[in-house]
Amino acid sequence: MLSKYVPSVDWLKRYNGMDFKGDLIAGLIVAIMLIPQGMAYAMLAGLPPVMGLYASTIPLIIYALLGSSRQLAVGPVAMVSLLVYSGVSTLAEPGSDQFISYALLLALMVGVIQLVMGLFKLGFLVNFLSHAVISGFTSAAAIIIALSQLSGLLGIELPSKGNVLELLTEAVINLNAVHLQTVTLGIGSIIILILFKKYVPKIPGPLVVVVATSLAVYLFNLDHQGVAIVGDVPSGLPSLSLPTMSWDSISALLPIALTIAFVGFMESVAVAKKIASKEGYKINSNQELNGLGAANIVGSFFSAFPVTGGFSRSAVNYQSGARTGMATIITAVMIILTLLFFTEWFYYLPQAALAAIIIVAVYGLIDVKEAVHLFKVKRIDGWTLAVTFFATLLTSIETGILTGIVFSLVVFIWRSAYPHVAELGYLEQEGVYRNIERFPEAKTFPNTIIFRIDESLYFANIALLENKLEKLIDKKPDTNRIILDFSAVNDMDAVAIDELDELIQAYDDYGVEVSIANMKGPVKDLVKKAGWYDKYEDRIKYLSINQCVK
Repeated sequence: MLSKYVPSVDWLKRYNGMDFKGDLIAGLIVAIMLIPQGMAYAMLAGLPPVMGLYASTIPLIIYALLGSSRQLAVGPVAMVSLLVYSGVSTLAEPGSDQFISYALLLALMVGVIQLVMGLFKLGFLVNFLSHAVISGFTSAAAIIIALSQLSGLLGIELPSKGNVLELLTEAVINLNAVHLQTVTLGIGSIIILILFKKYVPKIPGPLVVVVATSLAVYLFNLDHQGVAIVGDVPSGLPSLSLPTMSWDSISALLPIALTIAFVGFMESVAVAKKIASKEGYKINSNQELNGLGAANIVGSFFSAFPVTGGFSRSAVNYQSGARTGMATIITAVMIILTLLFFTEWFYYLPQAALAAIIIVAVYGLIDVKEAVHLFKVKRIDGWTLAVTFFATLLTSIETGILTGIVFSLVVFIWRSAYPHVAELGYLEQEGVYRNIERFPEAKTFPNTIIFRIDESLYFANIALLENKLEKLIDKKPDTNRIILDFSAVNDMDAVAIDELDELIQAYDDYGVEVSIANMKGPVKDLVKKAGWYDKYEDRIKYLSINQCVK
């Protein structure tokens, strides 16, 4: 019973030396990768770099115990960091005490939203974020994240707010002010990261960049020549504290908290399911919400900003041999040791190197192939991606994803309001009824129209059925019988039932009998309540079109 709510109980019962060996190696490698990434993502969120390390300790342990994935690497990620900055920067100056206070409150709110969704089994709500919306949003956000690092990469002052066009314009205008040493370190870091990722993937590129650039700054006194460095990183663990909250701040942060809760969960569960399918176990979406929610709630008490599962780190964790959540716990322990004993090592770390780490990390999130695929397979899905992409790129993160959701819902309503319908004919050799537009050889019957509706009927699409039938009868004025194929109709609302009832009576007065074949049980239950069995029992009893025709 306990394992239902604490999945780690299962793998702890069977834990052995082989598991520990794989977990130890994976935990160490991910820790080496996460330390510079965590600091970089904290800066992306507008927070002190050390908060990236805080967010990589307690939340990881909580998730490892409560999450259903054994290989998911939780911690700060670029997308969530950008959302934190985007939402909180409208309320306070990035890096200020008030900004930090809002970020911690945001983590608490995200955690509560996710935990409530998990406890009430509301994981299905994330299905309203279509794949096209997520892909468009992610690609645009990746570009925004990369461009937001131009200031640190080039060593010039750029506006912290504004859309992509404004940022690029300012960057071009200020190109003559580029700091040579800073841009050299930044471009050099990007080259190292790309080369190590491509040719030496087993060696963590971010660690190499951190060591190499820090040594360069120290040996050549680059910090005295205008290169911005991380500087003092506080040592020790964060103290336990409750985020400061008020109704005004909660209401102001609620939209971005909901966005992070949904987007963070989507990113997390996508990679968790992919790895779980390879390992032959199942991911419980609601338990994932519980694990992530608890991690964010507890993390907010220890100076952590919102966290979720990351694509790249989870892949490294899995490929490095992680067998259970112990790997994540080992990662957290390594970062705790770093906080206690090694923070002074990061004093000379140039901010250009952190900018480079972020840029290379988010480059893979720009998914051009998916856009091409969607436009090829289903053009309207491609347009959903494109609308989300440009709305995010040219307005703001929150407006972009909201625009994508609204557009996708409008598309869904439009599709259901204009469902596919077809006049059917009989293929004698195959013994089936098919669309006569696709099968011109299909046999039709004198004075009879056989008509299929490929959608549930409700108030918004019942008029389409009426219009289509009117047009068919205009073409075939001798029609005296209409057979409706309800094989694809899974549901009807009260308005559709009443409208169809009126339609049947109107055609009766016109001398045209309407019969219904293949009506499913749930639909029969509905029309029975509407009194159809008294009026039309002989017309709705047919189990097949053949029965109805004969």
